[in-house]
Amino acid sequence: MAYDVVLKNINKHISLDTDEISYFTSLLKEKKVSKRAMILKDGQVCKEISFVKSGALRAYYRDKTGKESTIMFAITDWWVTDMFCFVNEQPAMLNIEAIEDSVVLQLLKADLDKLYIKIPKFERFFRIIMQNAYIREQLRVIQNLSLPANERYNLFLSKYPEIVKQVKQKQIASYLGITPEFLSMLRRNKRTKRIS
Repeated sequence: MAYDVVLKNINKHISLDTDEISYFTSLLKEKKVSKRAMILKDGQVCKEISFVKSGALRAYYRDKTGKESTIMFAITDWWVTDMFCFVNEQPAMLNIEAIEDSVVLQLLKADLDKLYIKIPKFERFFRIIMQNAYIREQLRVIQNLSLPANERYNLFLSKYPEIVKQVKQKQIASYLGITPEFLSMLRRNKRTKRIS
């Protein structure tokens, strides 16, 4: 079934009956995204939240000099958007790009608002999703402020082993706030310790 992955994701937090499933899935728009294609560009009004049905995406901020800082990754079974701009329907601050061929299911902000009215338990679902995202980002900020780079890298490896297989090292470095060269050194040191 076309919606198995997203329904399994929803079912982690709420249960839906057949009519609710039918209404929810009627609001989703499937989009195939080629590697390196953008589903959101900075400056574009952010109208959708996307569920990754397959593939992998990266949300990043580009400063005035063109330097990119990875804010988050989103792989199969994850939700992604520029949350501030989505909630406030403002121009995006982030870019969201496919880092491999991907398929996303998109839900418009206007349709999400309808969903909250028609099936109020979706407010609970998205509250949990947003709480978890907030907690993850808060912990990340604290770790970036308090832990040395090698510990941040080791934490990233243990928390997100599936992401490591799908993204470039320079993207991981930008997520960790270090240079690709420094990440290469950390990886070399890790391999050396395993061998010795």
